[in-house]
Amino acid sequence: MAMAYLVSLFMVMEMIAISRFGFGVDGLRMDYYMMSCPLAEFIVKNTVNRALQDDPTLAAALVRMHFHDCFIEGCDGSVLIDSTKDNKAEKDSPGNLSLRGYEVIDDAKEQLEEQCSGIVSCADIVAMAARDAVFWAGGPVYDIPKGRRDGRRSKIEDTINLPFPSFNTSQLIQAFGRRGFSAQEMVALSGAHTLGVARCSSFKSRLSNADPTLDSDFAKILSQTCSAGDNAVQRFDFTPNTFDNYYFNTLIRRNGLLFSDQQLYATPRTRAIVNGYAMNQAMFFFDFQQAMVKMGTLDVKEGPNGEVRENCRKIN
Repeated sequence: MAMAYLVSLFMVMEMIAISRFGFGVDGLRMDYYMMSCPLAEFIVKNTVNRALQDDPTLAAALVRMHFHDCFIEGCDGSVLIDSTKDNKAEKDSPGNLSLRGYEVIDDAKEQLEEQCSGIVSCADIVAMAARDAVFWAGGPVYDIPKGRRDGRRSKIEDTINLPFPSFNTSQLIQAFGRRGFSAQEMVALSGAHTLGVARCSSFKSRLSNADPTLDSDFAKILSQTCSAGDNAVQRFDFTPNTFDNYYFNTLIRRNGLLFSDQQLYATPRTRAIVNGYAMNQAMFFFDFQQAMVKMGTLDVKEGPNGEVRENCRKIN
């Protein structure tokens, strides 16, 4: 019965996504590559699935890459561009140094160039890879509109707009609000932290400052983790390679890893949202996929404002 309900819900998700985006948002379409590169989605999905079978931790990395791409200059693949002697690119900023999974995007791009040269943008590959990673890890199934063009700008100074792990809820709401997201959508997107790990350097300040929102037993675990150095990692929840709602349950237990995570429960304005997602995984999945589709349409480049890179790591 529960499985039938989830299947029905996912079908509704799909219909809502198609009704909102099927006929184009900023020139994007669900069937953008149907005629020009019909195997595009198949190639990306197969590439992602093979990579995740070898290394399941890449699911979190691919979702994070999509977020870090869209939140700066829009979803334009700018996070993929390598620095040159004349330009320090986004990927070399402190907030992006731990990004991983570039080789997965490169692999998909190489196959797509052989199949249909100059058609599929790197920005679309990143967006599709994130979607496929969520589903592979057990998360919701949803479609996304395609047709993004690749940007020609990637500047390290632009990454100052990324949310920091030290942000409180008001700062998070403000940062996401500037990109058009509500507080509810911000909490839903934060649920991506159900996947992956964070380095000690991202949360060690909570230990030295005796964070009152941090459970004392969990603080001991974090201290032990950090005894191995700043690059030591701690998982966000008990199932770091599975997309579920456990992340929100950790916040209720005051086991949120980052200060910004725990603030979502410590703040009355967002506490009810956290409680709702902790109790109802289907609701979280629904809101998350809606917010991800919305994020994927941020400041997309069209026509002469973008290009389709031959190599995702450099401008044509």
